[in-house]
Amino acid sequence: MATNSPNLECRMYEAKYPEVDQAVMIQVKSMADSGAYVSLLEYNNIEGMILFSELSRRRIRSISSLIKVGRIEPVMVLRVDHERGYIDLSKRRVSEEDIQGCEERYNKSKLIHSIMRHVAETMNIDLEDLYVHVGWPLYKKYGHAIEAFKLIVNDPDPILNSLTREIKETGPDGQEVTKVVPALSEEVKDVLVKNIRRRMTPQPLKIRADIEMKCFQFDGVIHIKEAMRKAEAAGNQDCPVKIKLVAPPVYVLNAQTLDKDEEDAR
Repeated sequence: MATNSPNLECRMYEAKYPEVDQAVMIQVKSMADSGAYVSLLEYNNIEGMILFSELSRRRIRSISSLIKVGRIEPVMVLRVDHERGYIDLSKRRVSEEDIQGCEERYNKSKLIHSIMRHVAETMNIDLEDLYVHVGWPLYKKYGHAIEAFKLIVNDPDPILNSLTREIKETGPDGQEVTKVVPALSEEVKDVLVKNIRRRMTPQPLKIRADIEMKCFQFDGVIHIKEAMRKAEAAGNQDCPVKIKLVAPPVYVLNAQTLDKDEEDAR
């Protein structure tokens, strides 16, 4: 007996097609005589094409060194034919700044997409419906949905309760009326929050370093102990630092933090 399974395929953003001069993430699918056919990963794998003339600003000696089937990378949008669905792309016109911005956006969007798709699959609902009423409104309000998801980790109600949808019902008089209801049922909301917290709660970063400390002065042991105390004092509640003796002159330093940048600075 056939069952109606939910549609779990959907683009990441509300716009069906990217804008001209926008950097997008693609995966190369096949090679043709004049160029390469690619899938736009952020736009539900719709097809685009990179002509060989748009691969490099320099003289091309080897096509295979510039583009390979399966490779994922940012490219620039040159033209979009909304009627036919044709998208022309360029690799040679994308700058290092464009590449960095595209990769950062794609990695964030990929995390959002993974969470949304898992919720849709778990709750047996269409992924696009979840995006229409939750994902895309959060993109619009916060610039990127990941900023809203970060806030949801600690306090989901102010964000999720503000989302609504319209439904049509038949009133007692037989007339159709429009009602505004919460965008999410309590069941879907609960699953969404659990998934966001599981995927986005920072995990402690643990750092270990084996070090050697020697001091050849008469009271060298005292100086070593003082150095250890100063090192541990450099830590704090959010980033504690501990040093233990393994066997003279080898010591082990351990640190733990939720802030990777802070640990790198130390």
